[in-house]
Amino acid sequence: MKAFIANRYGKKEKLQLTEIEEPVVKEMDVLVQIHSAGVNLLDVKVKNGEFKLILSYKTPFTLGHDVAGVVTKVGSKVSRFKVGDEVYARPADYSIGTFAEWIAINEKDVARKPQNISMEEAASIPLVGLTAWQALVEKANLQKGQKVFIQAGSGGVGTFAIQLAKHLGATVATTTSTANIDMVKSLGADIVIDYKNEDFETILKNYDVVLNSQDTKTLEKSLRILKPNGKIISISGPPDPYFGQEINANWFLKIVLKVLSANIRKKAKRLGVNFSFLFMRAQGEQLSQITKLIESNFIKPVVDKVFPFEQTNEAMSYVETGRAKGKVVVSVK
Repeated sequence: MKAFIANRYGKKEKLQLTEIEEPVVKEMDVLVQIHSAGVNLLDVKVKNGEFKLILSYKTPFTLGHDVAGVVTKVGSKVSRFKVGDEVYARPADYSIGTFAEWIAINEKDVARKPQNISMEEAASIPLVGLTAWQALVEKANLQKGQKVFIQAGSGGVGTFAIQLAKHLGATVATTTSTANIDMVKSLGADIVIDYKNEDFETILKNYDVVLNSQDTKTLEKSLRILKPNGKIISISGPPDPYFGQEINANWFLKIVLKVLSANIRKKAKRLGVNFSFLFMRAQGEQLSQITKLIESNFIKPVVDKVFPFEQTNEAMSYVETGRAKGKVVVSVK
């Protein structure tokens, strides 16, 4: 089958389109013929080698973290899916590879595709949807009437998180550029800050939750807009010791993570707020909950561009610019 593989790590490296063997289907796997694959900044960072410390793939490997397609084969112990089912998923770490024609995925990481959206729209959802869910529902336990600040509202995670937070009954503040103000308002944002002309720290006060996706300076400023015991969940780092426990890191990596996050944890403690790092994980049951929200029209996918499969490198480059409104998708079939 055809697949885009990373032969080596590096910012200047391009993925190579090549022929590889079709995946082996284990007893708990479903084989998915890929119709569409979402492209994420995570793909860029993995290729560049920025996650080698915590997520190291042996080269060559097939890249891609989002998929929508059709089940063409099931393992001997699969019980939730059958051949012909339309599904979507974020494959688990070390089982990625959606920039290809087929992929085998453990059924626990798969959900049925929402019936009211296209394959391209479905492929845009899993990684950002699960990131928002695990940040706002699982970690923050966001409640009706609370206030949440979601950074970069026009991005992939931001467009989904705004809609999820509004569904949960929260007041939502976000940042974006002037050109995208109307778009994020249409998704449900109550307070929109033009980051080029305004400073969110002077506008927002006493927030319950912050979803941080930006740099260290923005992270530190975000601590100061939280109310006492407020929660900041960062998806852009630094990784904390609890994350080391989650991934069963060795003793050396645990020490490194403790050092990396020491400064921000100290500042959070001084302000009486709670800092945590989130590296989202594959989770089919949570994705099934997201399917229900999409089919009930509480959440709508936001897709900026769809590239043909042969232009996967161009899609990666476009994502890396940071200008995408919502998600970028590759059409495989």
